Parts: sequence; C-alpha cells; structure tokens
Amino acid sequence: MLHGHLIGACQPKPALVPVNTMHAPTPRAAAICRRNMTLAQEILSQLHLADNTSAWGTLGTVKRYVNFEPSNDVEKLAEALAAKGGKHQAILDIVTCRSNDQRQQVISLYKEAFKQDLVQNLQGALSGSLENVIVGLLKTPAEYDAQELKAAMKGLGTNEATLNEILCTRSNLQLREIQARYKQDFKTDLEKDLSSETSESYTELLLALAKGKREKDSGIIDYGQIDQDSKALSALGNKNSPNAGQWIKILTERSPGHLRRVFEQYEKCSPVDVEGSIKKQFKGDFQKALLTLVSVMKNTPLYFADRLHSAMKGVGTDDKTLTRIFISRSETDLLSIRVEFKKKYGKSLYSSIQGEMKGDYQSSLLSLCRAEDL
Repeated sequence: MLHGHLIGACQPKPALVPVNTMHAPTPRAAAICRRNMTLAQEILSQLHLADNTSAWGTLGTVKRYVNFEPSNDVEKLAEALAAKGGKHQAILDIVTCRSNDQRQQVISLYKEAFKQDLVQNLQGALSGSLENVIVGLLKTPAEYDAQELKAAMKGLGTNEATLNEILCTRSNLQLREIQARYKQDFKTDLEKDLSSETSESYTELLLALAKGKREKDSGIIDYGQIDQDSKALSALGNKNSPNAGQWIKILTERSPGHLRRVFEQYEKCSPVDVEGSIKKQFKGDFQKALLTLVSVMKNTPLYFADRLHSAMKGVGTDDKTLTRIFISRSETDLLSIRVEFKKKYGKSLYSSIQGEMKGDYQSSLLSLCRAEDL
C-alpha cells in the first residue's frame, strides 16, 4: 500500500527543507502550500530525465524508471512467479513503476532467458481486476486500445461509451497504430467492424474519427475560418434538418484550439451553447458521441475526471472503465486528471480509490495514481 504524498517505491523522497519557526504559516496557508508543493514536486520530478526527451512535457504519473535494469526485473518477476501463491506486491511494484517501453524490454528479455511468455505466466498467476491491470500495462498502447475496441463490439450490444472514449481522445498517430494493430490481431479492418456494429450518422462519425485527420494546433488564429465554422454548425441541411455532415467534418478535422474558439463564437451568436444545440438537434448514440467530442476538445483531463467519477459512483464500480483510463492515461496526463477531479468533486482521486477499492486491485490503481492531493 502506498502512503504519503509521493510514492516511495518509484522515486526517491524529496529532501526536507528546514522551516523558520519564527515565521510559521497559518494552518490554512500551510495546507495550501503543501497542496501546491505536492503537484509541483511530481511535475518537477519528471524534468530530471534529461537523457529521455520523450518524458519532457508530459503530465503522466508513470515515467521511465531511472535505475532501470531489465535483467534485475526479469529475475525478480521469475522469483515472484515461482513463489507459492505468487508475490503479487513484487509484481505490482515492478510493472506499475516502469514505462511501457521499459516493460516491453522486460518481456523480451524474459522470453530470451526462459523461452516462456511473461504475459501468459502472469495471467496464470493472477486473477480478476489485478490481472486486468497488470496484463493491460504489459501490452503496447496500440495493442491495448485495439483489444478494448474489439471487446466493446463483441457479443450482443455495443459499448458505445468505450468506442467514444478511445476514438475521441487518441492522436492521429495513435489512431493509425490502433488500426494497424487491430488488423494484425483480428484479421479484419477496424472500419469494417465499426460499420457493422453501429448505424447511420454515428457510424459516419466513428469512421471519420478512426481516419485520424485532425489538424494540429498551428498557433495561428484564423478568425475567418472560426466564423465560417461557427456558421456552418448553425446552418440547416436539406428539408431544414440539422446538417450532421458539417458537424462531423468540423468536429473530427479541426484542431482542439480552433474548435474551442469556434464553440465560443457559436455561443455568442446562438441562444444556447454547443452542447445545448447538440441535445436539441440530435438523438441517441450520435448525440452522445458529439457531446463526448465537445467535452474532450474543451478539456480532456476534465472529461476523464468525469468518467472516473461516474465509474465509482453508486453501488459497485465499473472496474473495466477505471482500469482502461488508468492504463491509457498514466503516461500521458493523469496528473492533470487528478487536478480536475479534486477541483470538481472536492475529493482527491487517490482518496476516492481508497474508499471504493480493496486489496491488490486498490494497490495497483493507487500505485498508478501515485499520490494524494491535499
């Protein structure tokens, strides 16, 4: 179980700085200071990885382990798997404290050393939600997303919320990698499965997202295009019906920064905001997907904070959604998600996990979450 503000198992504790007791802060000021320092320390702790430029600028809670020795990890994992009942904590400490790139190196070296598949061995040693977390972390991001998309379309009914979550939040490069991995693993095209499992405008939207044609933020504000796109969203199509095609094109191809300005312009010229117009003009799965897109474009960390809160709300928890978000965002923006969660719901994500989960599954999510936000 992890304690304190920063996880001790993955990073060294920060040095303590003496405080001048003659000028001690008030309890409230001290609490604010501690809260700010906690997040600042976690962000700054990532900046010492000067030899790994891919870690710069990220707000993930999991990063490359500084003292990484894949042979040591392989040895410890082999010992844990050989122990009676398995040493779950040892497995958890290694897998949740390595970047995905480092995990892939461990998998490869384990195969070389023992002529066995590490993932299969762990599947045999673990079970339930803990197994889902550990095995999910050991897959590449594209492999994991492809698997989640396939599962969302498997059997009776389709899990539209999962389709929306993945296709609305991945980058162009990630979407191309997912498509390639989906084809490799399932011997069929993702687009073909999306078309067979969904219908009408919703299908068109998902297919447009899967193509990964979103423009990058250029830093240049094109006021003419902003005004044009705002008017296009307001315009009606044939027979005075909402122009779904325009909504799909604009929301799946324009950059996030541009879309935020389009939404602001739209709201200046309309009696309702963009979300209100979507609810009024569209129905069903298409409406929900458009609302997801708007939420993601406005504030991606807040979107995920809301998803996590919903997954823990009420009787029981949606472990599949919790697991997927922690895995997919742990190296991307989980720090930002934590901030939005605390800001909106008045309780830290860390504390929420402690209150809703138990056992090894709780420990795995706490390890990925990393710290308490005061």
